[in-house]
Amino acid sequence: MRYVVIGCGNVGMELARRWTGRGHEVLGTTTSAERVGELKEVCSDVAVLRGADEAAVAAAARGADAVVLTVSPRLSRSFDAAQRVAEYAGTLTASARTAVAVHPRVVFTSSTSVYGAGGGTVLDESGPTTDAEDASPRNFIAAEDAVLASPGGAVVRIPDVYGHPRDIDYPARVRFAHEVLGGSVPFSSGALLYRIHYRDAAAALDFVVSEGLTGVYNACPDAEVPPTNAAAFAEICAAEGLPELTYRGEIRTPEVPVTSARLRAAGFAFAH
Repeated sequence: MRYVVIGCGNVGMELARRWTGRGHEVLGTTTSAERVGELKEVCSDVAVLRGADEAAVAAAARGADAVVLTVSPRLSRSFDAAQRVAEYAGTLTASARTAVAVHPRVVFTSSTSVYGAGGGTVLDESGPTTDAEDASPRNFIAAEDAVLASPGGAVVRIPDVYGHPRDIDYPARVRFAHEVLGGSVPFSSGALLYRIHYRDAAAALDFVVSEGLTGVYNACPDAEVPPTNAAAFAEICAAEGLPELTYRGEIRTPEVPVTSARLRAAGFAFAH
């Protein structure tokens, strides 16, 4: 099989590693020429391109069995509401629309922020998406809509990704929030701090592609309900001797439990 992974960050690189390890051909993409050598360690081929470049994406996707989007907005432009507008549109929506224009089988890595705070007692894939105006959920939803309009489209909604050796741990994230952001973060205090290990995120994408699944799937480890942002980060702040964070509530994520029963019913199991 031949696959294209557009946006080889931690999850995309792990997905490529899984596939090349099984003998598949994988073309990985990056926007930075400096990362070509790194990608070549796990990918069969590498292309330097932006997901919105239709000609470049079409060339990369030629002859592929599937295109997987694991694109992520730049962290430096994710904390400010005004900066999120162009960053999320150019990274998420444009990449999704380009991919479905050139290939019939696209799988998009989305976010549980599409649910907003949610409602009811448990959120599954049938729950409505948020009508919030923030650029983060708006562009994840727009990208999902583009992918799901294609007969071969699939969406995997994931929460916060952790566990990669290059990731900063949660105490370091809190220190960053205080040192760089003045202790103010765009998230909501009441959101449940769902997390997925980067290997589980890659495994879920692998499963959806390999099983030929289409439609929407939550990939939230749901063995137990996690604490809220406020509770989890208050404990970290106390341990680090830092003031508690201030939550601006611009990006809302579920405040009620999220179920991944649909993905598990299809045969997927979380390992972490």
